[in-house]
Amino acid sequence: MKTSSAKAKGRRCAQEAKNKLVMGAMDLQDDDIVVTSSGETGKDLKLSPMAHQFYPFAIECKNQEKLNVRAAFDQAKSHRGEKDIPLLIHTKNRSEMLATLTLDDLVYLCNR
Repeated sequence: MKTSSAKAKGRRCAQEAKNKLVMGAMDLQDDDIVVTSSGETGKDLKLSPMAHQFYPFAIECKNQEKLNVRAAFDQAKSHRGEKDIPLLIHTKNRSEMLATLTLDDLVYLCNR
């Protein structure tokens, strides 16, 4: 696969994740979550302060057929700020999107 095709595939994943997150929170506008450019380092989705109240995550998006989940999750961890919970959103062709976070973070979110 060409590099440009792989980057486009990743951008589609990030855009779909953004759309689902915006639709999932009634008070958010489309510009509250921004898909970063593929050459930019850091989080794949940048959240406004309002969006961060709904989704306290440092989000890494991957669209790969064979994904090293641990390495991708470590990448999400490397982007987190002090109050961010690392979250990996991933998919592969013709499959639903999945989200990966630590069990401790899941327990924390369920008890907030």
